[in-house]
Amino acid sequence: MNDAGGHLPVACSRRDFLYRAGAGFGALALAAIMEQEAAAVGQSNSRNPLAPMLPHFKPHAKSVIFLFMVGGPSHIETFDPKPELDRLHGQPLPGSFGAIKSQFIIGGTPLMGSSWKFRRHGRSGIEVSDLMPHVAECVDDLAIIRSCYSESFVHAPAMYQMVSGRTNPGHPSVGSWVTYGLGSVSENLPAYCVLTQPQGLPEGGAPMWDSGYLPAAYQGTMLRGGTRPILNLAAPQGMSRTQQRRMLDYLKEMNEHTLTPDMTDLSARIATYELAYRMQKHAPEAVDIRNETEATKALYGMDKQQTAEFGTRCMLARRLVERGVRFVQLFSGGGPVTWQWDAHDNVVQNHERMAGATDKPIAGLLKDLKQRGLLDETLVIWGSEFGRTPVSQNGKGRDHNPPGFTIWMAGGGVKGGTVYGATDEIGYRAVTDRVHARDLHATVLHLLGLNHLKLTYLNNGRTERLTDFAGEVITRIVE
Repeated sequence: MNDAGGHLPVACSRRDFLYRAGAGFGALALAAIMEQEAAAVGQSNSRNPLAPMLPHFKPHAKSVIFLFMVGGPSHIETFDPKPELDRLHGQPLPGSFGAIKSQFIIGGTPLMGSSWKFRRHGRSGIEVSDLMPHVAECVDDLAIIRSCYSESFVHAPAMYQMVSGRTNPGHPSVGSWVTYGLGSVSENLPAYCVLTQPQGLPEGGAPMWDSGYLPAAYQGTMLRGGTRPILNLAAPQGMSRTQQRRMLDYLKEMNEHTLTPDMTDLSARIATYELAYRMQKHAPEAVDIRNETEATKALYGMDKQQTAEFGTRCMLARRLVERGVRFVQLFSGGGPVTWQWDAHDNVVQNHERMAGATDKPIAGLLKDLKQRGLLDETLVIWGSEFGRTPVSQNGKGRDHNPPGFTIWMAGGGVKGGTVYGATDEIGYRAVTDRVHARDLHATVLHLLGLNHLKLTYLNNGRTERLTDFAGEVITRIVE
């Protein structure tokens, strides 16, 4: 900051000018008005950007766990049965469906039926493939949306669209919008946690949990895998807790001396310092799963090598929301293509590996949340950036398919045992009750008690919102 007269900082905005002019009386008046307005709408007037705030209306859910399957699982191998596609297996695509648009497939590639059988499950009788036998046991808790679509054939842009509503990076993720709208329930843990796969990050990378143009406090906090999800939880060597507290108090006082309401980065840094201090005391217990019963660990598949790693992260997601974390984004897939749901070469080999690692843990998460009474207030989402083509790629694989794919939701006010929308007879295009990412986001916010039209942020003169210029709540899957 530039100095005036050697010691007085120059005002950098009109609001800053009010703080520095007339002995600060203008700022006092502004602060009083803002405090009254905040009280009128039920919002906190705390400088902590993550202070809890009231929703627009009574919510169904308090928190979200988003299970993101990186790479694009095949909807016609999991939750969208297509008997006509199975009947046409090996035959050319009928002309009535038009040309298949994809990234790598050339014209004339034959159709390929599902590699797994579909069977009816639960009281609802919804069909799920044999690839997902454990999740199939929970079908009466699922609202399966079979008519999703997106615009991009490329992984990263499609991922950005699924988490932010836009195909280009730089926009806030849905988790950031949720924490911006509701703040944090927990004072001792991050409001928005991200659990990535040990093999690497998804192709979309950090922009998938970035806060974009929202204040930095609302970005996701990435936790590590393994036995130490959070590093540096010990106090600084040679410093007692009392000394550390005094140091942080002094640092906070110095930072707040120049803090103005438009200095969101500094506000976020102050809040982060305080959160890190509290996490040193409380986070070790939150991520310590040693006291979980052996039966609970087995429910998540932690007793088997194939499912132990993903099961551990699913259990950690439950422990986080149980302790007030608002949004958890958990990835299956990342790093090498062999560790993603990107089945170009061999859909059977790929999906057996990926589903084998995740099916039991996901079912365990749903069952554990339900038996603890947490499923009613926790929205669980399973989805990806797109599906896969009904025609084969090289005879055994499938290419990217954004025109039609499946996502499901459970808990948090979702009407279980339901199916919404449909793709055509071969699973290529969403044709009935089509659902875009903007509609999914509007529904997520609605279940959390937020009106997507009212949750806005002024950025560069434009009023932004998660759903941009569209978005409709999928009311038929809401209880």
